Amino acid sequence: MTTGATVAHVVEPDGFRAVMATLPAAVAIVTAAAADGRPWGMTCSSVCSVTLTPPTLLVCLRTASPTLAAVVSGRAFSVNLLCARSYPVAELFASAAADRFDRVRWRRPTGTGGPHLADDARAVLDCRLSESAEVGDHMVVFGEVRAIRRLSDEPPLMYGYRRYAPWPADRGPGAVGG
Repeated sequence: MTTGATVAHVVEPDGFRAVMATLPAAVAIVTAAAADGRPWGMTCSSVCSVTLTPPTLLVCLRTASPTLAAVVSGRAFSVNLLCARSYPVAELFASAAADRFDRVRWRRPTGTGGPHLADDARAVLDCRLSESAEVGDHMVVFGEVRAIRRLSDEPPLMYGYRRYAPWPADRGPGAVGG
């Protein structure tokens, strides 16, 4: 069946970004500690489960990111899945603010992983870096999940169409239909 759509042979970055912006995703803060103990973190919506055995997820981080440098040097990171009310924290960690961790409450993990944003996360997944692959200007980082901490049943924060929004209340656990 032909739809009449034209397929471009060269995909422009702005066009690709515009299409990908229509794909809503959960918002997370990926955190890690540098060798000197300094906390690093950044907002990330490129988070995906990979396999259940062993439990593994992936995150995509800019190759120039100091958070990525801390993940690689420490071989560990945490994925803080944000609550809907935490959009100011998502904006803070997406900014260039150097004092991010001075402006939120956080704690160090008891085992493997990065800082936990206990007041703003629905759940935190502590990971050990298992593999990575550089793709363009990003690094795909695979993390074997070592611990999960569920902190809240609040709705998740989503990002799509270049804005933050809560997961619709009528689409929570147990909701049926489209």
